[in-house]
Amino acid sequence: MQIGILTAPFGNEPVANAIQFAAKAGAEALEITTGRGSGHFDAVTATDADIAALGKLVADNGLTISSFAHYRQVFSEDPADEAAAAADLKAVIDTAAKLKVGVVCVLAGMPYGGKSKMEIIETRAPEFWPPVLAYARERGIKLAMENWFATLLQGLDTFQRIFEVVPDENFGLNFDPSHLYWQGIDYLAAVEQFAPRIFHTHAKDTEIREHKLRYVGSLASGWWRYVIPGYGGIDWGQYIARLRSNGYNGVLSIEHEDSAVGREEGFIQGIKYLRQFCS
Repeated sequence: MQIGILTAPFGNEPVANAIQFAAKAGAEALEITTGRGSGHFDAVTATDADIAALGKLVADNGLTISSFAHYRQVFSEDPADEAAAAADLKAVIDTAAKLKVGVVCVLAGMPYGGKSKMEIIETRAPEFWPPVLAYARERGIKLAMENWFATLLQGLDTFQRIFEVVPDENFGLNFDPSHLYWQGIDYLAAVEQFAPRIFHTHAKDTEIREHKLRYVGSLASGWWRYVIPGYGGIDWGQYIARLRSNGYNGVLSIEHEDSAVGREEGFIQGIKYLRQFCS
């Protein structure tokens, strides 16, 4: 299993900065954040020269690209906005195919218009996702939804339902245990249940502040926070073993959202901690 980083904290800088840092820090792979107009790396409007330059820079630094991270809302009450979202995503898929990057990480979509998450899953997901998935499949690309709780993917019931209404085998997860942990959902059982759908993983931990939870209750905020792997409650040895025993031997992509530690230091700490399980 490889250790990688999500380049989002370098998003306001040239992607070369993230690549060079990752190589020096001992990472092996990159989940590259991308979007239209991004000065980091714009996989939507990238030219063939841009794509070739990125591929060379990554290879020259001894790294691979585990995925492109194209995290944007896809659903809208404006059909033109949805069409633009689909077009941009297809452009990212084309760039991924040119670089032989097999996974594009996406958001499942956000609720809107006063509708529940399950309503959006059952009505909008079957309309939006199949044409994009067909386009991706023709190019050998899988789409992996991050299970960020603010999107349609919250509890495991939402995981199950979206795969029922969009059964395409090219549609899967960028599995992030941190979002399940603080909700009290069994992230290890989730790995077993959705193993065939895990195409990529985020390595992010969650600290539960028990004293704060007991004071404000679970409906309030501030009683949990995201931390670097090893500084929260997730059992990474068990988690990685469960991934492996269920067929996943890909990349653990560190998503750094720990406000208590600097950018470079946090990534270095996360790589060092995870290395004991991935040597």
